[in-house]
Amino acid sequence: MNFINIISIKKNIFGLILLLGSLSADAQNFQISSPDGNLKVKLTLDNGKLFYRVLLGEREMLKQSPLGLRGNGVDLTSALISKENRTQLIDETYRETKIKKSTIRYLANELVCSFENAKKNILEVTFRVSNNDIAFRYRIPQTGELANLTIEDEISGFHFPVGTTTFLTPQATPMIGWMKTKPSYEEEYVVDAPMDQPSKYGVGYTFPALFHVGESGWILLSETGVNGEYCGSKLSEPLPDGNYKIAFPEAGENNGIGSANPTIALPGYTPWRTITVGASLKPIVETTIAFDLVKPQYQTATDYTFGRSTWSWLLWQDESINFADQKRFIDLSASLGYESVLIDNWWDTKIGHEKMEQLAAYAKKKNVALALWYNSNGFWNNAPQGPKNKMNTGVARKAEMAWMQKIGVKGIKVDFFGGDKQETIKLYEEILSDANTYGLTVIFHGCTLPRGWERMYPNFASSEAVLASENLIFTQIANDNEAFNATLHPFIRNAVGAMDFGPVLLNEKHNRENNGGKIRKTTETFQIATAVLFQSPIQNFGITPNNLTEVPVHLINFMKKVPTLWDETVLIDGYPGRYCVLARRHKDQWFITAVNAEKKAKIITIPLQMLRGNELTVYTDRDDRSPNVDNVKIGQSKQIKIRLLPGGGAVIVAK
Repeated sequence: MNFINIISIKKNIFGLILLLGSLSADAQNFQISSPDGNLKVKLTLDNGKLFYRVLLGEREMLKQSPLGLRGNGVDLTSALISKENRTQLIDETYRETKIKKSTIRYLANELVCSFENAKKNILEVTFRVSNNDIAFRYRIPQTGELANLTIEDEISGFHFPVGTTTFLTPQATPMIGWMKTKPSYEEEYVVDAPMDQPSKYGVGYTFPALFHVGESGWILLSETGVNGEYCGSKLSEPLPDGNYKIAFPEAGENNGIGSANPTIALPGYTPWRTITVGASLKPIVETTIAFDLVKPQYQTATDYTFGRSTWSWLLWQDESINFADQKRFIDLSASLGYESVLIDNWWDTKIGHEKMEQLAAYAKKKNVALALWYNSNGFWNNAPQGPKNKMNTGVARKAEMAWMQKIGVKGIKVDFFGGDKQETIKLYEEILSDANTYGLTVIFHGCTLPRGWERMYPNFASSEAVLASENLIFTQIANDNEAFNATLHPFIRNAVGAMDFGPVLLNEKHNRENNGGKIRKTTETFQIATAVLFQSPIQNFGITPNNLTEVPVHLINFMKKVPTLWDETVLIDGYPGRYCVLARRHKDQWFITAVNAEKKAKIITIPLQMLRGNELTVYTDRDDRSPNVDNVKIGQSKQIKIRLLPGGGAVIVAK
């Protein structure tokens, strides 16, 4: 055992000793600290009500915030008395190749406290505190004949200090928008906003939610471990005095079908609510807490392949869903060395199952896998695209998946879900489980945030749950704001789960001929930078056949080599909505990516101590915004200065 491990173990034992001392000194107050002792959670049982506070060092990050829930005939928010408490050290190491870091050691102190009300109903609260992450959840044991509980309200709250600003995206009201497909989790962010500002729709905010606690630091709120046994939750509208609480789905979601309130079998658990805390943004971007707290739900049926894909629909739209164009994109993937091609909506009528079998055989000869698009539903919105009614029932789903397995299809993209109700979450899980039986990877679109699903479901690849690249085709404002939005995602949406954005649009004009449509405002170097900036184990890139001859060859060569699986992720610098400099490692090779959303050029000094070797390939923008590439030797200072244009980018690759 090396010296560092001995010191680490001593710190953990010391933290638990401090915790036990606190418990014995005052049974109504409980404290648990991170292994390094810097992050603390203080619980208080005050007149039968349970609260918690969060401190980072001596800085108060969350003020006294409520805990508890109410169910049908069961009130576990007041008149509570303490029953028992226990602690343990959590020390687990696991591998997950689909997330931002492939090998993770999760080290945390755990406190479990039990409370009882006058009716002998029990609320068990578990807190886990690692060096920059807090997670808590409830367990409700079975008492008497009560075998299930419908949760009517969860009062779990987050009470921020005065002066905190927010970086939030609103939850949309149900059954609005195009073909009544909202909420589709594709709303715009409002940044650096005051806490008392109401959301656009008045029904709260989508997870994850980022807060800037002034000079004290940052907090990212989210949840994980959500499966068919619960609903997906959100953050409420701002309550008085800097308070927010957990809120459940709206009654109208899923076309009004199913309850907005979750029902759990007893004994049962709520999902984990997560609080990532940092003095800087570095812990926010690098957190793995969404995956640390969950376990795989089933064994893999096959060895799944993830990687790069082309996708005709993004720029060539519905007219490209035909046999000839899909052959062209299979050829494009093959020429780039990509693993797959995605065939989007309407293929069932514009190509057909018989012709699809021919495409699958053609793709196999080219060593390219097919992924097929499906509509999730038959009845919770009016989206007309087919195939429909293939994914929403078990019999139809299994028959379709058996056909896909037979012809060699390797993945599906399922679109247009109906919200976050428990019934909808069950559908996500059923699709994933059945797809695993037939060896299919799964991407979700028009969908909710993935909540630990990369680790829970081995064949899950990614979810959209963001204002993604298709909006660059639909509206000019999405292009005008592309750089701004790109600098948000590493700090918020992509910090907690894979994000199927569909990046790298090298056409200057967003149509098939590259001569009309919406106009890209970012540079080509910015575009290739997003291939590293955005994390997803399957990347559906916006490259089209004309790019092979119309853009500089060094950009295409980069796109031939860029990986989609990462072993390490490190934030170097940045601020959400302004700029971001991020490093990712694939095996022994580092990729450093930088993008700028500010209105003027920015000089960035990038440290290079992490890189091995002496030579770099550096992709930048010239003053005229054209792409440039240089080979650079690492100097004795072990750093490099990069000039980022507005809407520009840079990528540094260690040789």
